[in-house]
Amino acid sequence: MRAPRKSHPEFDPAGLYAYPEHLRASLDELPQAPGVYIFHGEEGDLPLYIGKSVNLRSRVLAHLRAVDEARMLRQSRRISFQRTGGEIGALLLEASLIKQMHPLFNQKLRRTRQLCAWQLPPSGDRIPELVFSKDLDFASSQCLFGLYASRHAAVQALQAVADQHKLCYTMLGLEPRAARGCFRSMLRQCAGACCGLESRESHDARLLAALEDIQVHCWPYPGAVGLLERFEDIHQVHVIHHWHYLGSAGTLEDARRLVRSAPGFDADGYKILCKPLLSGRQQVVLL
Repeated sequence: MRAPRKSHPEFDPAGLYAYPEHLRASLDELPQAPGVYIFHGEEGDLPLYIGKSVNLRSRVLAHLRAVDEARMLRQSRRISFQRTGGEIGALLLEASLIKQMHPLFNQKLRRTRQLCAWQLPPSGDRIPELVFSKDLDFASSQCLFGLYASRHAAVQALQAVADQHKLCYTMLGLEPRAARGCFRSMLRQCAGACCGLESRESHDARLLAALEDIQVHCWPYPGAVGLLERFEDIHQVHVIHHWHYLGSAGTLEDARRLVRSAPGFDADGYKILCKPLLSGRQQVVLL
């Protein structure tokens, strides 16, 4: 009887792995400092994998010992790196390079996705409407909640919120109205706004509270800003506009030359920058 495919030696990572001696020369200059590293392949020196770390040397050494990365290591011919002024700079540069260079072994961040989010009207009945970043500037739009890659993912997320907080699918626009209330209210999975057991105002207040943690924050500055970051001898100004990373420079004067209109809302930039910028713990200057 043939062995299952997953256990066949041909598909066993441990059987393919051998320490990549041919990459030892690339380790000599790797610093114990933040930055981005690139594994390059043979054909055209194209990038196979792009990663980031607060300690480049330690992270790359971990890759070389990773049995499940045997295929990538065998195809790699050299490793290059670029230092940054800290972890934020490394995260921003990694995301930017992956989108530009489309490395073979990076699954996430490789494609720019068409995002959608739930938007609530500022007054009246709070019925969520699904809106898309191609139609709306997410960086400046009010009352947006969640960032999703598809309509299906957005609907599933809203249903999960409703299930957790006993919100009504009918009041959320997820199901048509029924004369005697929704089916979930009969099962006591809905607090009963659809059949008079709870007021519309109470339901909408609970909805807003449930969505608070996934609110999409508007860009909090009048224009582009520079986020200052430094590590040892590396001083950087990361230029950001509408949550979009525009590049890094060594001085404020050079940073101002990078300022331009943001090409659109960038979800990866938002996720990286939202907490650092809104926390007030990072040094930021208006550009």
